[in-house]
Amino acid sequence: MGLVGRVPPLLRERTFRRYWTGQTISLAGDQISLMAIPLAAVLVLGADAAAMGWLKAAELLPALLFNLPFGAWADRQAGRRRAMIATDLGRAALVLSLPVAYALDALTLTQLYVVAFGVGALTVLFEVCNATLFVALVPTERYVQANSLVNGSRSTAWLAGPGVGGLLVQFLTAPFALVADALTYLVSAGYLARIAPVEPSPAPVTKGHFTEGMRWVLRERSMRALFSASGTVQFFNFMFHTLFVLYATTELGLGAGLLGLVLATGAVGGLLGAVWSGAVVRRIGIGGSLVVGFLGFTLPLLLIPLAGGPRTLVVFVLFLAEFLSCVGVMIVDVAVGSFLMALIPDAVRARVMGAFRTLNHGFRPLGALVGGLLGTAIGLRPTLWIATVGAVFAVLWLLPSPLPWMRELPEREGESAPVA
Repeated sequence: MGLVGRVPPLLRERTFRRYWTGQTISLAGDQISLMAIPLAAVLVLGADAAAMGWLKAAELLPALLFNLPFGAWADRQAGRRRAMIATDLGRAALVLSLPVAYALDALTLTQLYVVAFGVGALTVLFEVCNATLFVALVPTERYVQANSLVNGSRSTAWLAGPGVGGLLVQFLTAPFALVADALTYLVSAGYLARIAPVEPSPAPVTKGHFTEGMRWVLRERSMRALFSASGTVQFFNFMFHTLFVLYATTELGLGAGLLGLVLATGAVGGLLGAVWSGAVVRRIGIGGSLVVGFLGFTLPLLLIPLAGGPRTLVVFVLFLAEFLSCVGVMIVDVAVGSFLMALIPDAVRARVMGAFRTLNHGFRPLGALVGGLLGTAIGLRPTLWIATVGAVFAVLWLLPSPLPWMRELPEREGESAPVA
């Protein structure tokens, strides 16, 4: 088989390839920000655990506030792609304001909070529009393959982003490292401007339009179980992530470069998870993949608060935890993404995704705040134990539902698969 024959069929289609390329580059930039902004707070502005909690909450609070209204708005629009381009440009401008302020010796924690909130709000709008754009590009029978490719990009970003971010912080300082992230948003906007898929027609404005997405989520049994499991993971996982950089740099003594390398090396597991996810779904079904993915994501993180001893042992334990967890998270992301795309009708897609993200991601700022407060009150390591153990039990929400026994993706009644 020639080299072209090894390329996944979706990547041979120019429109999807441009969409995927823009997403891949933007995701890599996001990983730089995930390193650079917390490190700017810690290393440049001397933030403590409570301040880190507020910073993470500012980044995540828009998911709680804006998913519903933005989803309702997006379902009424004919051009969601144009809105996505505008959000990319807005995020680039906000991120660039940080190195400018630093160069002028005017950077403050308040500005970090404002930029984190603004980028989070624009990201919410991007994601609810992206759900509709995705189904305009991909036929139903290729949802698992497309989600594997997109999540493979996310894994590649996890692989390259933290390492590059850590090195940029090491040599350029944290604020100037953010210039790279701003450039990736501009590249993403450029690729989106070069595609023109036929998007689903706007939904008519009817009575209950604003709340229909929330009502759809709550009355669908499988969605309720998935929301409960995912929301539990989000709450505890963001307790964990709020304190991880602070814990690794202060208690474990890792520098920015070594921390980035550990995360990047561990992200090889994410890349493998994305590659394997299609085979896992075929072997054990979409429901079994959800259960395996949730456990594979959460169980390895129990190693993080166990880390201690010689530097070599600490680095190995962190690598192992990140590697195994990234395998699990890719499997669950591909399974969840494919399930939602197949189940939700086009007419309410943005509203349902907005409602799901409101219910689900709304736990993130709560987890960040609780993590910051507990980290200050009882210490970093005890809080990480609470966060990692709590996340493992999220899988219990799935077991009484139909999800674990589901082999195939559900079919939307009365709707045909979109044509790529």
